[in-house]
Amino acid sequence: MNIDSEPLSPAGPRDSGGPRIPLYTEEYAADPHKVYREMRRRFGSLAPVELAPGVPATLVIGYHAALQILNDPDHFPADPRMWERNIPADSPIRPMMEWRPNPIRSAGREHMRYRSAAASALGKIDLHRLHQVVEANAIPLINAFCADGYCDVVSQYALPLIFATLNDMLGCSTEIGQRAATGMAAMFDTVDAAAGNQMLAEALLELTRVKRVEPGADVTSWLVEHPVKLDDEEMLHQLALLYGAGIEPPQNLIVNTLLLMLTDERFAANVLDGSLSTRDALDEVLFNDPPMANYCISYPRQPILIADLWLPAHQPVMISMAACNNDPAIRTGDFTDNRSHLAFGTGPHACPARPAALLIVQDGIDQLLDALPELELAVAPEELRWRPGPFHRALQSLPVTFPPSPPLSSAGIQ
Repeated sequence: MNIDSEPLSPAGPRDSGGPRIPLYTEEYAADPHKVYREMRRRFGSLAPVELAPGVPATLVIGYHAALQILNDPDHFPADPRMWERNIPADSPIRPMMEWRPNPIRSAGREHMRYRSAAASALGKIDLHRLHQVVEANAIPLINAFCADGYCDVVSQYALPLIFATLNDMLGCSTEIGQRAATGMAAMFDTVDAAAGNQMLAEALLELTRVKRVEPGADVTSWLVEHPVKLDDEEMLHQLALLYGAGIEPPQNLIVNTLLLMLTDERFAANVLDGSLSTRDALDEVLFNDPPMANYCISYPRQPILIADLWLPAHQPVMISMAACNNDPAIRTGDFTDNRSHLAFGTGPHACPARPAALLIVQDGIDQLLDALPELELAVAPEELRWRPGPFHRALQSLPVTFPPSPPLSSAGIQ
């Protein structure tokens, strides 16, 4: 992918068959901010991209254009069914973008119905108990490697911590949750995505049927019991959204934040003495490297003019939260107590799980650093590898070293 080889063009992303920037390559994954800068130089606020070979889209990289789109669901609806008609069933990108009866793939009354159920269920989460759940899940994970002096934060801590915590929130058994997580990871990576989609669907349908018979104090049961009366298929897709939003982004946010704290002298020197907090690091990562780099997809029903450019009907318009947060038009460089980033979206499709997600991530990081305060990166930063894919900002692994430590005492959940 040589984006420097094309001349500067003011024409922007019209559906003209011109060159598009692929977002699925390892080169893009290795340094997306370089790609965003070149996009901005060549195209302004809207860049022509490919999400997979032969799948065109417009990537929104201007902050103000993103706000306009995210707050205008009438002209930028999230329903992809017209787009799907021309997308092969085996396209690796389709499972992450196809129509589902859930809040982020619907519009109008359908969207209001699904969002009301999701927001209600998520609003019932006891954040005090959730704090205890994170601690109870973190301690045995840390104890499994604390005497070794080495671990991979991704596979040995962040993923299993998020996985166990989400299963608790949803009232899901480990076995069903494992199948759901495996299927969702395949969809995010766009590798064996169709098989991953099927695995996810089967697992979540089983969870729904369990909760119809044996409800509990959990998000799945609250969805089942909501007055909108979601059927099994609708339940499956609400849960698919919760697994998609509840595993990959929090896991990646833990890892990306720890990477910043281990490699940036401001945090490496100051986090433990209290002058910079975990939340300061989180806010900076939510600006610079949000775990969902590009998402919030909409599909205009008709050609529409925005930022002085015409966008074609029924072609995906995807918000680059990472690029928009770094738009020079709004970038100040001050992250402390600055929550103006788009990492959780905004407008009618903004993420309703934000308080729970931030609690889980911040507690997960603090548990690890409290137990192992001398954590250090085990390799040079340039040796780390990022997972390819147009949506997430995700490391393959984060190897760390630390002085071997004795096990922690167990935590209990009231």
